[in-house]
Amino acid sequence: METTEQTIQQIERAIRKIAEKFPKDQEATVMTDIHLRITQESGELIAYDDDDREINRAVIEQWIDNKDEDFYQAVAVILRQILHTDMRQMVEDMSILRPYSFVLENDDHEHLDELYVADGDTIIIGGELLPDLDQDLDSFFEKLIAE
Repeated sequence: METTEQTIQQIERAIRKIAEKFPKDQEATVMTDIHLRITQESGELIAYDDDDREINRAVIEQWIDNKDEDFYQAVAVILRQILHTDMRQMVEDMSILRPYSFVLENDDHEHLDELYVADGDTIIIGGELLPDLDQDLDSFFEKLIAE
């Protein structure tokens, strides 16, 4: 999916509105995740807090009725790039107690990807935090049971 300038502007505006809810001069909010839920049919990007309360809602026109099989992977790349580069300082200045993260979800509330994780001076950007953890645990338990 080729990302248009308009799409980037719409995403940045949505992230800016999220950040405005947590100004840096305000007392830090206790929250672990900002869930970015994408609906492929409507193109909606909805941000929720840990208690599933809506923080912000935006429509990304390019995403409306997008039928690409790799839609969520492409969206994750775009969001990660914007969060890491263009909006990084704004996201870092949000009054949220660390650690916190931006999480990508589909419209069925399924966790798809960690987009941005901030933990004090440590910032983890991109991909899963512990890739292949399920396989490692399965292997560990199989060895444990065999003994």
